[in-house]
Amino acid sequence: MRFLYVLYSCLCYPFIWLFCPCRVTGRENIPKGPAIVCANHSSNFDPVMMALYFGMKHQLYFMAKAELLEIPVLGPMLRGAGVFPIKRGNNTDIKAIRTAMGILKDGGKVMIFPEGTRVLEGESVAAKSGAVRIAAKLNVPILPVFLTSGRKAFRINRMVIGEPYHITAPADKNYEAVSDELLNKIRQLEPEN
Repeated sequence: MRFLYVLYSCLCYPFIWLFCPCRVTGRENIPKGPAIVCANHSSNFDPVMMALYFGMKHQLYFMAKAELLEIPVLGPMLRGAGVFPIKRGNNTDIKAIRTAMGILKDGGKVMIFPEGTRVLEGESVAAKSGAVRIAAKLNVPILPVFLTSGRKAFRINRMVIGEPYHITAPADKNYEAVSDELLNKIRQLEPEN
């Protein structure tokens, strides 16, 4: 486990617990071995919430936009905690994919937001296929997670961890339907109240 991940967790947890408390259900669904963790993404705090409420026992390695890691001071801090960059655009970022695959082969958990960007309540975007492609290639489970959107301070938020499932590579190599299925599985976890 990375030292900075532990340090940040210890420093941030009391503040997050106080200002943005979260009721987590489904922790028993977190697999012990490698997995790709996928959640909806509506807030800049989503990665922090995921890291803190998954806990140090299940360290998450985050795939994040490359621009974030180029910010002075913040970039090196994030890299030290296990965040790795992906260059967004039309071309596939082979280096990011290899990094993710290496972490998974070592038994780690990679956190990917399949929407690829923050999506506010009422908006929708097509899912990116990176998570399902990697999961199918390595035969590792995907763990869907729903996070309350529109979170507010001092209000109980929700994190629902679904059941892990495996992806079978489509015969026609068209991952669009499989990616949409992942987003649907995440949305179906939204609690009714």
